[in-house]
Amino acid sequence: MIETQGLSKSFDSFQAVEGVTLTVRPGEVLALLGPNGAGKTTTVRMLTSILKPSAGWARVAGHDVVSDPAGVRASVGVLTEHHGLYFRMRSEEYLDFFGDLYGLAPAMRRARASQLLERFGMQEASRKRLGEYSKGMRQKLALMRALLHDPPVLLLDEPTSAMDPQSARLVRDAIANLRSEKRAIIMCTHNLPEAEELADQIAVIRRGRIIAQGSPAQLKHEWLGPALMELRTTAPLNGAFSELESLVEVVDSGPDWVRYRTPNPAATNPALLHSLATRNVPVLTLTEVPRSLEDVYLQVVNQ
Repeated sequence: MIETQGLSKSFDSFQAVEGVTLTVRPGEVLALLGPNGAGKTTTVRMLTSILKPSAGWARVAGHDVVSDPAGVRASVGVLTEHHGLYFRMRSEEYLDFFGDLYGLAPAMRRARASQLLERFGMQEASRKRLGEYSKGMRQKLALMRALLHDPPVLLLDEPTSAMDPQSARLVRDAIANLRSEKRAIIMCTHNLPEAEELADQIAVIRRGRIIAQGSPAQLKHEWLGPALMELRTTAPLNGAFSELESLVEVVDSGPDWVRYRTPNPAATNPALLHSLATRNVPVLTLTEVPRSLEDVYLQVVNQ
């Protein structure tokens, strides 16, 4: 649904984006992470045919961003950092105005606006002027505008910025549902827990170049090493685990617990549990020690 190959953009002598290659399939979310000024917004602007690439190519929903900009713009919904809301309008007027720009029939515009206002819990605020809206309400309205024409591709820049926790949860749930409806989504965000929750793929961009890419699990393994497991028992181990250390890399331990690394937990963990059971060692828990995407991100950008 979204394909780029060697996508690059320079402004005179400044290289804003260099050689970006991405693939996002229907039903997938890609989180594009990186410091401010890394090239995220420039990449999104090329994907919406606002900026012409200096090199490489990109296709969005089958439309080339250079040769078919009208097809691209009809196929994408975009949430940008600056929403361009018209503060003297009310939400129903605003959505109707943009529905008209998208070429939707009047009945369809009204139906879509009503569905979206209900979906995002904005019915009660629909008659207020947009200038009376909070930052979070404006963010939700801008997202509704992006969804108005039911596009197959969404490009979202900080989708939950400035929202209270309840509204942010509502938007994250909406993004998860939109993914299940076979849309392709690229989400630029600094909210790393949000990216880890929603994204199938992560791409980290720095100084215009992709420096790490893969699923959250793949990136954790690549940058943080094999999975870290913790085993706890209801009685002292009394050296029972020491006989099993050839199977794993022990990181730390105590009288009734041990932490270890294993590159293949699906094979190692059952073997360990079976061995402990034969030694009559009562196991309380065996869990993977959580490792966050933030740990990966800091490793990547500081390399």
